[in-house]
Amino acid sequence: MRVQLAYGEQGLTVDLPDDRTTVVEPRYVPGAEDPAAVLRSALRQPVAGPPLREIVRPGQKVAISVCDGTRAQPRDLMVPAVLEELDGIVGLDDVVILVATGTHRGNTEAELRSMLGDDVVDRVHVLNHDARDEASLVWMGTHGNGVPVWLDRHWVDADVRITTGFVEPHFFAGFSGGPKLAVPGLAGLETVLTLHDAERIGSPQAVWGICEGNPVHDDIRAVVAAVGGVHFGFDVTLNRDQQVVGAFAGELFAMHAAAREAARELAMAPVPEPFDVVVTTNSGFPLDQNLYQAVKGISAAATVVKDGGAIICAAECRDGFPNHGSYREVLESAESPQALLDLIENRPKTVPDQWQVQVQAKIQSRARVIMQTSYLSDHALEAAHLEQTHDIGATVRELLDAAGPDARVCVLPEGPQTIPYVSSELLADIS
Repeated sequence: MRVQLAYGEQGLTVDLPDDRTTVVEPRYVPGAEDPAAVLRSALRQPVAGPPLREIVRPGQKVAISVCDGTRAQPRDLMVPAVLEELDGIVGLDDVVILVATGTHRGNTEAELRSMLGDDVVDRVHVLNHDARDEASLVWMGTHGNGVPVWLDRHWVDADVRITTGFVEPHFFAGFSGGPKLAVPGLAGLETVLTLHDAERIGSPQAVWGICEGNPVHDDIRAVVAAVGGVHFGFDVTLNRDQQVVGAFAGELFAMHAAAREAARELAMAPVPEPFDVVVTTNSGFPLDQNLYQAVKGISAAATVVKDGGAIICAAECRDGFPNHGSYREVLESAESPQALLDLIENRPKTVPDQWQVQVQAKIQSRARVIMQTSYLSDHALEAAHLEQTHDIGATVRELLDAAGPDARVCVLPEGPQTIPYVSSELLADIS
């Protein structure tokens, strides 16, 4: 069986045994024939609340948040759709587009032009949020379950705040999109670290597909609601070709709830039992640019791998670990995944990037994790307690042979675009 894996921009084909392989892919839904019309309709006929044009007044300052370059959001379609609705009410000099980087690096001008289009970049003020720049942040008080809230000054100072994003299952926040485009996307480092602390992420409810009752997402919603938050939300769902399938707009929480249900139908699938080996990806470019992001694909695989089994993740990692931030340093700071978990448990507020490390270490403590990358050396991965393969098909066969004649492999060609779950264990939790 030849399976095409999402890998970088070109993909990767692997050969796997026909009789021992189960492939789990997103349920295919064709993209909208006229995505611009779908987006325009959502803005004018929102899920809840008034249309966007009825919210904005002449002379007001408008902030629009967008996903950063590690996300497949169709910013080049969504932002022009919003600007079209604002046309004739506010001037472009009163609009700022904020890239909701969270704690990621800012995008370069070339990346911004690729993300938004030359016309938007040339006509509208575009800024990268910087969670570590204290001068660019405003103190908003403590909200939710003890969350100290710092927000981007440009976001706070705007009269109208609009989020734009896309919704898919998220490995510890339940789903992406919605309020996450404000918090943690435009929050200060202390806020992000608190929302992603060891206790919250360690909760059994902090998993794919759960928002209500998830301590991470509960506090995200509480913070956004408490600080005056978002005046208008705008999200889309995408198919496996990253084409717009549906659009949702209006009052933030109602809009996001509707988008989540649509995303659940597209991107979650039951399997009858766990597998000895799971092959996954991080959905190809732009999502598999670094190992930090690839943890999401690994986490998707972990939902259906047997204890003591193996996960193989194909992620190009052209941006390395990445080199910015402290993710690599933390991974290399302990002698084993269990030692990393102990470190985070003992010093939860002093371990940078602990949420990604915590999820990764928890998975590695119960399953082997093997990577195929194009930009990380075997030695670099070994220092991070990971292995590397240069032939996924051969490695799968070796693992299946070692596990016995009944061993089987599950393949997630699009990685976290489809989240599998063992129906007997998780059906009640995600319904």
